[in-house]
Amino acid sequence: MYDIVIVGAGTAGLSAAIYACRAGKSVLLLEEKSYGGQIINTPEVENYPGIKRISGFEFATNLYQQAADLGAEIKYERAEGIRSENENKIVVTPDNEYVCRSVILATGAKNRPLGIENEAEMTGRGISYCATCDGAFFRNKDVAVIGGGNTALEDALFLSNTARMVYVIHRRKEFRGEAKRLEALRQKENVVFLLESTVVKLNGETSLESVEVENVNTKERRTLAISGLFVAIGQMPENRAFADLVDTDEVGYIVAAENCRTNEEGVFTAGDCRTKSVRQLATAAADGAIAGLAACEYIG
Repeated sequence: MYDIVIVGAGTAGLSAAIYACRAGKSVLLLEEKSYGGQIINTPEVENYPGIKRISGFEFATNLYQQAADLGAEIKYERAEGIRSENENKIVVTPDNEYVCRSVILATGAKNRPLGIENEAEMTGRGISYCATCDGAFFRNKDVAVIGGGNTALEDALFLSNTARMVYVIHRRKEFRGEAKRLEALRQKENVVFLLESTVVKLNGETSLESVEVENVNTKERRTLAISGLFVAIGQMPENRAFADLVDTDEVGYIVAAENCRTNEEGVFTAGDCRTKSVRQLATAAADGAIAGLAACEYIG
């Protein structure tokens, strides 16, 4: 029996664990992959209050170590569902069932695919969703980044240091990412912007050889001969396993306000998996603190 089971060991989940452990509760973190969430692949974090600059890996490792030192137990298992039993919750994994008094869903989100033909076949053969993971394979080659948020700008900046040419493809005229990152990118001589455009076709037999880019207004197409395409067009929540338990919106995010409470008694949510207008490292940590304390208050 645990006081709280937290599903997901990203920034939100680890922050929730820290606050719950400090309140004297027994905490189990269930993580399918590795601790840290998506931030672990970010080379530099420069917008977290109080920390001028830190790598995503170091940030995540610090959170993990802090939670572990406070007594949080961490197991690498995939949560497949939750059911109620009397006043308790049962969190189900492929091999175990964990009984607890409260649950915090901090499942995060995954990269959104383009959804075009041959994307799955080309993944790992020229298509990537992580520039810091795979950028080294494209040294001195021509690549493209598709997207308009901070992740796309960060990926393009990272790739511009090693790739021969970086095309930045965005379906709108304006970027959603931070002005500082955009300005830094505009200073790069090997970066070309293709705005109001999107990728409509992937070409290549055994690996990516080129893409066809279409202007969203004129429908005019051009072919870019590139070896790598880095997709950064947003995220999708990882909540399907819990859609029959808690309310979700039309795209799958768990419905919860700033108090991180769901419609299900004793179940809370935190981080990128919930409905919110801003998804940043700082807001994930804040959600974790709120959800952790709310779960403690619920338990009493």
